[in-house]
Amino acid sequence: MNLLSKAMVAALFATAVMPANAQNTAAVTPAAPAATLECGDDFATWKQNLANEARAAGVGEKGVSALANATLDPKVLERDRAQGVFAQTFTQFSERMISDYRLKHGAANLQKYGQYFTMAEQEFGVPGPVIAAFWALETDFGAVQGNFNSLNALVTLAHDCRRPDLFRPQVIPLITLIDRNVLPADVQGAWAGEIGQTQILPSDYLARGVDGDGDGIVDLRNTPADVILTTGKKIQSRGWKRGEPWIEEVRVPAEMAWEETGRTNKQPLSKWAAMGVTMRDGTPLKDTGLKAGIVLPMGRKGPAFLTYDNYDVYLEWNQSATYTLTAAHLAARLAGQPAFDRGNPDAGLTGDAMKALQQKLHDRGYDVGGIDGILGTNTREAIRQEQMRLKLPVDGWPTDELLADL
Repeated sequence: MNLLSKAMVAALFATAVMPANAQNTAAVTPAAPAATLECGDDFATWKQNLANEARAAGVGEKGVSALANATLDPKVLERDRAQGVFAQTFTQFSERMISDYRLKHGAANLQKYGQYFTMAEQEFGVPGPVIAAFWALETDFGAVQGNFNSLNALVTLAHDCRRPDLFRPQVIPLITLIDRNVLPADVQGAWAGEIGQTQILPSDYLARGVDGDGDGIVDLRNTPADVILTTGKKIQSRGWKRGEPWIEEVRVPAEMAWEETGRTNKQPLSKWAAMGVTMRDGTPLKDTGLKAGIVLPMGRKGPAFLTYDNYDVYLEWNQSATYTLTAAHLAARLAGQPAFDRGNPDAGLTGDAMKALQQKLHDRGYDVGGIDGILGTNTREAIRQEQMRLKLPVDGWPTDELLADL
């Protein structure tokens, strides 16, 4: 997620989503200094300071009253600290998430709401399958939008000291939406405060909500047209490049300069072709003038993907490498591509063995983002650095051999 800084939130209000019968007459004034909102402070005092900031930003009494009634939700903190799903490998996670249900209903919705997907691509440059994939993964096309009180969730996470800067910028946008009758005070959504059929954060709802069906209201919980157009606009805002691909599955040779691979090591396709990389079916890569990295989610013997600049946008939506590659591949499936080739990867580390590896990397001075057993971006990069030092194939995949060598 690419959450906006607190200093940027006030600027969003001038272009906020509004219901058809509302007028935006409130002047926008600078927000109060961040120092007045220390995480973990007395909750009542903390809320009062936030209410003062909200009033200074133009929020009316209806929104401020909703904030006054907000309470801490311990279940939200439990969910925030228990995200073990991302400890699964890419093949485990993606094969569970890319279900027959999602493929079938994704194809049906692309047809059913074709005019809105076409509008989204014409206006924002984002293809329908990309939007539909997020719609599928986030809520099964609106079927499961979450049952957490959104304001309580955001207040809880903003007051908590684990990641306050990530969630605090979302509270005032949410009470602004409540104040303007766009959302009810008791609106429900995901545990982390996202709302609607593609789980949009309040700052995006406020700044990028699109009235897709022209009824004068942006309803991201019940109106597919609004969901599709708003999601397209959000994706575009993260840097999507019109007319360019996001991923393509490829076949890599048994031996190559593995240290050249990785999402951020983008090279011309002609260079990858010279190293022996081909399309999945063995045909030569076509040099389109674009650059791409090669992502090996299960190491050099598993599936392989060219990842273009548009793939980086997926990480702006969700910073989990496993989720982003799954979402990108689901979009490719909805666009007509086959399921990826699993290959024959070496057995990877999981559970306590993965935590032991992270501890060793941490002891060597690497920031692995926590000893949590999850192969995140930081852990994978640390593995690559150690593989290079140990003169092992640099594919970012944790194995028993690497653990023993460390």
